Order: sequence, then structure tokens, then C-alpha cells
Amino acid sequence: MKNLPSVLTPFVRSDVSGALLAETLGRTDEEFSLAELGRRTGAGAGVVHKEVGRLVDAGVLRDRTVGRNRMVRANIEHPLFSLMRDLIAATYGPVPVLRELLAAIDGVEAAFVYGSWAARRAGESGEFPHDIDVLVIGTASRRVLAEAASSAAARIGAEVSISRVSREEWEAAEPTPFLATVKSRPMVELLSGEAHD
Repeated sequence: MKNLPSVLTPFVRSDVSGALLAETLGRTDEEFSLAELGRRTGAGAGVVHKEVGRLVDAGVLRDRTVGRNRMVRANIEHPLFSLMRDLIAATYGPVPVLRELLAAIDGVEAAFVYGSWAARRAGESGEFPHDIDVLVIGTASRRVLAEAASSAAARIGAEVSISRVSREEWEAAEPTPFLATVKSRPMVELLSGEAHD
């Protein structure tokens, strides 16, 4: 994940900062180690340490040491907490919400956000995305995926569209025009949080 200014939320310092805030502000009852935040956001340890330090210094996050681990959580007492949480949920929130929903579905081998939302996340300029396009690789039921899309849309506040392809289609030497286009553009890997350009 690049440590560039955010296009999704222009006043957020970086894409990494937005991803960290999405993981923490939306789950106020949880604490996260820096290593776990790195896995969830796909960011390197040094970048996570730096961005978390900045957010702790600003009072947005709180931290404590447990053994050798630095644990962080949202500071719900920050005067702007509700506003920050709502704004981050609308911009960076789709990744943790979709990851949580799709991880619970049998037959989901991998999942990516693609399209305009992924392009903004990768730093490409353009209009704010009005919907979230998701590609699932695996054998998950289309009905179950449609239910997940509906649940995600209700939580995110934007339309969510989920397409499914088989592992064979995804790995084919000659992909369909749709998959060739998807693979040629930015994607965000949901289940690990790694961004792909």
C-alpha cells in the first residue's frame, strides 16, 4: 500500500492513515496490535508505526503496551470522534465491512474491490465513487453473495455489486474481456487488505 495523500478523503494525510482509521474507528470495542493493523491494511511495519504514532499524538487513537506489543484503539472521547468515524466509514469503511462479511461465507477463496472505488484508493483522480464493485473468486452461492451485498450496502451506505467467477476462470491463460479489464486496473484485496496496482 502506498503512503500517498488520500484521494477518497483528501484531508486524510495518507491512504495508509485512512485504512488504519477504517480498521480502528469502526470497531470501538477492539484493540489492535501494530502487526495486525499491518496485515489488515497491507502496509509495512515502519509506515504503520509512523502513522499510528501520529494518530496517537493527535488523540484520535489511544495506545498501551502489553508485553512487547503496542496495542491501539479508537479514542471515543475525542471531540470529533463521531464525525471522523462517519466520514471514514463512508470513504475507507468498505474494506473492513466487506472483509468481515465475505470471510464468513463458504466458498470464497479470494475477493477484490475493483472499479472506481479501487481506482480512487490507488490514488487515481476522478469523481467520488457512488458504488462498490466486488469480485469474488470461488464457489460461493450467488444467493448468499447477493445477501452479503445487500448487508454491506446497508452498512456502507452505497450500492454494492458482487460478481463471482471460478478459480479456473480467474487463472485462465486467456481471460474473458471482463476479467482482463478487471486485472488491468487497480484492485484492493479484501481478505488480506493488500492493494494491487
